[in-house]
Amino acid sequence: MTISKEKVIVLTSYERRSLLGFLALYLLSVFVLLVIIGYLFFENNRASMKSAMKFEMMYQGRMISSKIVMKAMKNPEGLKPFTLNTFLKKLDHCRFDVGYYDKDKKPIFTQIDGFKGFEKEFFEKNDRCYNVVVDSSDHLGVRYIVLKENELSLALKELRIRIISYLILSFLLMGIVGYFLGRLFLRPVREQIESLDRFISDTTHELNTPISAILMTIQSLKGVEPKKIKRLEASAKRLSTMYSTLTYRLEGNETVSEDLCFAGIVEMRVEYVKELIDSKRLYVNLDLDATRIFMPQESAHRLIDNLLSNAIKYSDVGDSITMTLKENVFKIKDTGIGIDEKVQEDIFKRYHRANEERGGFGIGLNIVLAICKKYNIKLALESKKGEGSTFSLTFPSVGRFLGKA
Repeated sequence: MTISKEKVIVLTSYERRSLLGFLALYLLSVFVLLVIIGYLFFENNRASMKSAMKFEMMYQGRMISSKIVMKAMKNPEGLKPFTLNTFLKKLDHCRFDVGYYDKDKKPIFTQIDGFKGFEKEFFEKNDRCYNVVVDSSDHLGVRYIVLKENELSLALKELRIRIISYLILSFLLMGIVGYFLGRLFLRPVREQIESLDRFISDTTHELNTPISAILMTIQSLKGVEPKKIKRLEASAKRLSTMYSTLTYRLEGNETVSEDLCFAGIVEMRVEYVKELIDSKRLYVNLDLDATRIFMPQESAHRLIDNLLSNAIKYSDVGDSITMTLKENVFKIKDTGIGIDEKVQEDIFKRYHRANEERGGFGIGLNIVLAICKKYNIKLALESKKGEGSTFSLTFPSVGRFLGKA
């Protein structure tokens, strides 16, 4: 039995989390880099625009000053206030607002309200640029010519919008590139996992026939000590359980859900591995209420077999295993070696083993997690190293599946 290679990479939940972690770090780095580039680009353009504005305003200020000087030369005795005001008002000063002030900094004619900064030749305030031209000769009584521009803020706003738009488009493009790069990097990992799956699948397929033969032979043995028979039967059933677990995980066959009595299934699976339990002299306590669940029988078997097998495997001789089923909550508690808190999140990962000394393929708890997710069963773990572990399964009400209240 082989597994055909998928043309499209189907990511597991752990691979998806890894890909999302990679994308988050990648996109954060890209975002920071783009923000820095955008900020530097904006500041560079802002400085260039201010520099260009400064030279334009200085030029226009000098041009206006020269016109006032020419007017003063034609009227050496000066102009009357009304005539001066009319002249200044009609004076061509291009696109800038202009204010004319005397030596006491009082406005003669101005389009600028509340101006105070006569000390600086050029400055920026509230995204507005100001230029001050000083005529120390006070031609026509004008000492200060102030120019104010009103377009820089609008130009800077448009520049910000353009830069932000480019950054968003770049960020989306880099995000798409990062996503496909992440999937590309995961491809070798996926191929290795598929190769391992094929190897295990082929191996377990070859094991099925000898396991069945061993179980049939044990039943026909006569004249052998009962203790040895039980030992052989326990070993054969352990192999059979491992085979069922591996084929369930790798084949992924869909079966029809049905209304089941979970307490009966627990009792049946405990009886099935009784020889394994007796071989380690474990004490098993059952406190089960009649509880109905809705799922395929094979999946229910895999839940119990894997949790029970895990409890047996990581218990020492003479330990106890307690199983309770109350109000749709099934708990299996052992007094074995326990699980270190640091690795509790990892034990449900495929091919991960919490203890290298006690064997296993690292598939059982991954199957339990997959079944729980598929059938909306809440899975919880409480464990402390050296004090045992408790796995809890909270089943949804069977009525919601059968259309009952």
